[in-house]
Amino acid sequence: MKHITAHHDPALAARVVNQTPLLYRAGPDPAADRPGHVRAGSSLALVRGRLVIIQDDANLIALLHPPDASVEAILLPAGHQGKRRFDDGRGNKRWKLDLEACAAVPAGLEEWLVAFGSGSTPLRQHILVVSNLDGQTPQVAVYDAPAFYAALRATPEFACSELNIEGAVYLGDGRLRLFQRGNGAPRGDVQPVNATADVSWPALHAYLGDPRPDAAFTLDDVTQYDLGRVAGVRLTFTDAARCGDTLFFSATAEASPDAIHDGPVAASAIGLIHPGGAARWTVLEDVQGGIFPGKVEGLAFQPEESGRAYVIVDKDDPETPSQLCQVELAGSWS
Repeated sequence: MKHITAHHDPALAARVVNQTPLLYRAGPDPAADRPGHVRAGSSLALVRGRLVIIQDDANLIALLHPPDASVEAILLPAGHQGKRRFDDGRGNKRWKLDLEACAAVPAGLEEWLVAFGSGSTPLRQHILVVSNLDGQTPQVAVYDAPAFYAALRATPEFACSELNIEGAVYLGDGRLRLFQRGNGAPRGDVQPVNATADVSWPALHAYLGDPRPDAAFTLDDVTQYDLGRVAGVRLTFTDAARCGDTLFFSATAEASPDAIHDGPVAASAIGLIHPGGAARWTVLEDVQGGIFPGKVEGLAFQPEESGRAYVIVDKDDPETPSQLCQVELAGSWS
């Protein structure tokens, strides 16, 4: 196992230049238990040129076309008691899928969206696979994956005190890199950590087709990261994305008591991980150059838009739309 200390790099800059509230163009649909807005955007992926947004408290995904920010909804199967929205106000938050990480994975001539539950509780260990996203009828499958999540928890160098998967990136060679968010509560002498680990997508895909309880998984290249602090609050991974050969991450300094409950946010950051593992980051700024106050949960890039990223901000309020933000990157990101 490797351990990397990430550094704040004053040669990097990341500034939010535009914010768009995410509203479904078809409006709300009470019969489907769908609100009129994206509730808790938790990860972004670019699939066949379109941004895909997953949500941690709604059985819905959103497709967005960046030029006009129009948002289409794709229904996931209804959950507990036929609901698609889960929160404290309804008293059903414990039943949410808690999808927190997603990646685009090649599948022949297609790209599939693969999304992961956080694994922070036994009810949050599902994997979502969506195919035909650019067709008229996307195909949605939700798999319970207890053996896979058991393997993650059984790797203490990765999961440490509390498992909380928050990012996923397909590396292009059959591997998926998972990002563990180190915002959990300590368990005795075991502390939470930020970490990454690589898993075989072919092995995971085969398991989803035949979910044997004795399935075995290997976690490769486990690496722990100390991302540093902002205003005394630890930065913890919230998502990751590739742009060309560069691996980027988002992180948030959130004073949360554990992997389940939210806390006050001091700042968010954008960073990159070099091929050798070294990492550096900068605090995300608002348009005036101050600290951007939002909780960044998702990160993605349009390859043709050099020097620009997209992030999704979760308001931690089910009645308030998540916001898609355009971020200008300046400085020595290469």
